Amino acid sequence: MAPPNPVSRQLSRQVTAWVYPLFEQNWRLFAPEPESVNRQISARTAHTAPDGTVQVSAWFDLSAVDNSAVEHNVFPSHTTQNMLRRAWTSYSELQGTDDVPHSERAVMIQKYLRNIAANRVAALHRGAFESIQLRVIARPIAALATADAGRSEATATQAPVDTRLLPWWKVTPDGN
Repeated sequence: MAPPNPVSRQLSRQVTAWVYPLFEQNWRLFAPEPESVNRQISARTAHTAPDGTVQVSAWFDLSAVDNSAVEHNVFPSHTTQNMLRRAWTSYSELQGTDDVPHSERAVMIQKYLRNIAANRVAALHRGAFESIQLRVIARPIAALATADAGRSEATATQAPVDTRLLPWWKVTPDGN
């Protein structure tokens, strides 16, 4: 984006609507913060059967699909490596812990995360669904043992696992 000027200030709302979240710019590329937790992002879907009963699918591990695509590709794309992870990071930064959007940007990021999950589930699992729910399990990455301990494996201290269950979101064919 351009430095602040009269035109960019006047059109900032329109520019932001087009730029975020797909073309977000930040300095993490040049000074990345190492991950301190491994996140497993899973999704499940719900579908109302003709008899009116709600059928809920099993959890589907979206993170495992991304990790597999990276591990088995000599030149993985930036999208494969970061789209879901960055969408989750943006969501958790904007939503806080109550999962209620408090700004237009938070609503947009919520839709973005929902659409990524819905598109991935639809591409990998056939069948219609009207709602999707995400679960994020965060497991802290253990620190490496000190050199004087004489071993290179991670320390055995277990930090608590954090599980976050998001609310059910409606899914529509147009992504809104």
